[in-house]
Amino acid sequence: MDDGKPTGPKAKWWSRPSAADAPPPEPDGPAGSTASNAAVTAEPPAVTAEPPATPPVATADPEPSDAPPAHPRPLHEPDAYSTPPYGGPGPWAPAPPVQFPTPAGGTPLPPYPGTPQPPHAPAAHAQAAPPVPPQPHAGPPQPHPAPSQWLQYDPWSAPASRPLTEYGEPPAPRRGRVGTAALVLVGLAACVVGGAAGAYIERNGGLTSVELPQAGPESAGRAPESVAGIAASALPSVVTLHVSGSGEAGTGTGFVLDRQGHILTNNHVVQPASSSRSGGEISVTFSGGETARAKLVGKDSGYDLAVVKVTGVSGLKPLPLGNSDNVQVGDPVVAIGAPFDLSNTVTSGIISAKQRPITAGGEKGDGSDISYVDALQTDAPINPGNSGGPLVDARARVIGINSAIRAADSGTGLGTGQSGSIGLGFAIPINQGKRVAEELINTGKATHPVIGVSLDMEYAGDGAKVGDKAADGGPAVTSGGPGDKAGIRPGDIITEVDGQRVHSGEELIVKIRAHRPGDRLELTLVRGGKERTMSLSLGSADGT
Repeated sequence: MDDGKPTGPKAKWWSRPSAADAPPPEPDGPAGSTASNAAVTAEPPAVTAEPPATPPVATADPEPSDAPPAHPRPLHEPDAYSTPPYGGPGPWAPAPPVQFPTPAGGTPLPPYPGTPQPPHAPAAHAQAAPPVPPQPHAGPPQPHPAPSQWLQYDPWSAPASRPLTEYGEPPAPRRGRVGTAALVLVGLAACVVGGAAGAYIERNGGLTSVELPQAGPESAGRAPESVAGIAASALPSVVTLHVSGSGEAGTGTGFVLDRQGHILTNNHVVQPASSSRSGGEISVTFSGGETARAKLVGKDSGYDLAVVKVTGVSGLKPLPLGNSDNVQVGDPVVAIGAPFDLSNTVTSGIISAKQRPITAGGEKGDGSDISYVDALQTDAPINPGNSGGPLVDARARVIGINSAIRAADSGTGLGTGQSGSIGLGFAIPINQGKRVAEELINTGKATHPVIGVSLDMEYAGDGAKVGDKAADGGPAVTSGGPGDKAGIRPGDIITEVDGQRVHSGEELIVKIRAHRPGDRLELTLVRGGKERTMSLSLGSADGT
């Protein structure tokens, strides 16, 4: 059972035989001498600071003999249970590698085979190499093994240690401070150049010429009910008047009534020419720029209307007339004129109110030049120069003649006030203008509806008071006139006309002038504290 096995104490499996344990070479002798001379040391040989001058040389095995070979004595007692690794000794194996302390410069790689070595190795490296024990059996020379991978890598080496690419690719050169500074300078220069280029492009709109987007051509037509469509339809019929005479001059507006050349405007526009003994001068300029001389056909200061006529002009386009009784508050309107001599000016707005009793003029002081108008009020901007121009509806039909504004300085009409529009403009209703224009064209003068009574214009109470006598000293109620026939007496106070309240003598005149001669009215009056109602038919009086 134990043939060929050691009988002595078993060695530890990790023990390593030292040089002293090997039997010294002897000449041929008895086989048992080898075993008797074998000695076992308990401690391994110490590592010297300097390597031996001559490395130990492995000796060849002695001649074989019949006696069993002697084995070193193990350093521990045999294991009674024979459990590894304390059981029976196994075959000899090299001891595991020993990790020595890492030098400050890192662990160098072992020299590559065939590389010439320096004459003297560093002391630190010399100390790290342990002596090589003799091999138990000599054999043919073995090639130098390639360095194992674990010797080429030291995880505890300093950062400055040489990399594992000692025998492979050369390590990349480290970038110095000069190279880093150069890169920083190049980056800063690129930023400066890029910023300057961006600023130039932003300020100059790019590297090429600027071409802004723009809408392409489109149809010049507009919807007929739009302001542009209304203006396009009405402007060819609107004219600008320049009037001079008796040392005065003025500018106003008018519009064509028919193809015979009749033009309707305000009386205060042609006043300089009508008051001149020589007839003055009236010049008409059409929207296309053509000019022509005009003459006065007729005028009426009570309605503030006048008609002039041009001759020798072809292609006249009359402006269609609407019906002012159909107008409602809030309806859109367009005013056309020459404010401050700016011809062909178009403004728009709405009808702000109806039947506004206004009076204009009165510069003479005798009341003969005062105009009484039951006007349409509009917020379409009207300024001096718009006088006599048309106020048209959404279908480009005339519904009024622009005549007066409420001036912020004096509150007078266009003939005297010179302030701009404050959104309070007044137009003569076209129904009244049409009747007066027809009378002026046909007879050269207009008639006024009357009730045949004289009013006390100084009365401060509510309503219109019939005076005690006329201005010329005659009776206040004309004998045989409409008022006399209806039963009106001096001292009566008229408070309503056709159910509409009147608060002054001016308002009563405005309400009466809004009708035609022959129209029947119903009046409400107060006499002796009692209210009475009576009906009468309007008479007619010469406007002169």
